[in-house]
Amino acid sequence: MYKTIMDVEGMMCGNCEKHMNEMIQEKFDVKEVTSSHKKAETQIISEEKLDEDKLKAEVDEIGYKVIEIEVEPYEKKKISLFHK
Repeated sequence: MYKTIMDVEGMMCGNCEKHMNEMIQEKFDVKEVTSSHKKAETQIISEEKLDEDKLKAEVDEIGYKVIEIEVEPYEKKKISLFHK
């Protein structure tokens, strides 16, 4: 799995976050997506790496601008009730 972090310019409110999240869920095969207009950031969890050029184009299409994309391996954290 992969975590894609996008620095995004142009999100101003909660509705912008919702708009971004809905577009990504509609256009890409993702497990989870969260956006923050305060951090100017969108984080995406996906099984496969996303096409960065397509991601930038789709974000541009809805009126925002991707400043930077960072991709890193992602492993869901397991919660244990027992300490070793």
